[in-house]
Amino acid sequence: MSLSPHPPLAPHLGFGLGLRPVHYEAILAGTPAIDWFEVLTENYLVPGGRPLHKLARIRERYPVAMHGVSMSIGSTDPLDHDYLRQVRELARAIEPCWISDHLCWTGVAGRNLHDLMPLPYTSEALQHVAARIREAQDFLGRRLVIENVSSYVTYTSSSMTEWEFLRELCAAADCLLLLDVNNVHVSSVNHEFEADAFLAGLPVDRVQQIHLAGHQDHGTHLVDTHDHPVVDAVWRLYRRAIERFGPVTTMIERDADIPPLEVLVDELSAARRVCAAALEQAA
Repeated sequence: MSLSPHPPLAPHLGFGLGLRPVHYEAILAGTPAIDWFEVLTENYLVPGGRPLHKLARIRERYPVAMHGVSMSIGSTDPLDHDYLRQVRELARAIEPCWISDHLCWTGVAGRNLHDLMPLPYTSEALQHVAARIREAQDFLGRRLVIENVSSYVTYTSSSMTEWEFLRELCAAADCLLLLDVNNVHVSSVNHEFEADAFLAGLPVDRVQQIHLAGHQDHGTHLVDTHDHPVVDAVWRLYRRAIERFGPVTTMIERDADIPPLEVLVDELSAARRVCAAALEQAA
């Protein structure tokens, strides 16, 4: 199928968390102040079992979005249609508000590196990735939401900035953006660019979702680890993102040293306060 150009953004979902197995019971036992959940696609591609059962119960109570790490949209290997078929079947079962993955490559020559590797920002790479996104969107029957990754290397062949690449990619592939504010901060420190320039370079009408997360500071560089609370610099950048893009659906990622659910709900309350302050300032 061919998707129509100029996609409208999906409805605003509010403030959510990444769904993690350690929190299944706490979520189902009460009514935490969480508006929606983002599920890691690959955790639910095996038919049946406890994870899918818990997800189905949570889905009855909350909107969800699917977030993948294995599409490898930037690889030169052919797209994995078996993987896409599983993603499509899961989407039909749980009816997510959208499906996202990363602007990266995760393997080549049939080998999975289990990491999100950045791309060279060239016209050739842009055309290649845009064609693959269009192919994946046609296969899934859904528009993809593409996330900027944190990075630790750059390519001498790059002829444009990351935000210029993302802007052109949205137009060429007719996709939407998942703006990871923590990744912008991490990469801006590692590569010495202005984080505000990144925000200013993105198209306002394509930012569907925002990620917030923590990272580790190694002195000479930052590493995106999702094992710490959101730091002040990322909160400040998030506020500026809301001032530019408006009340974008927001969630917090935590993948290691995961605290009790109530700790993350408190952190999510901080996101609500920052967003409200930014909207008041922008009004």
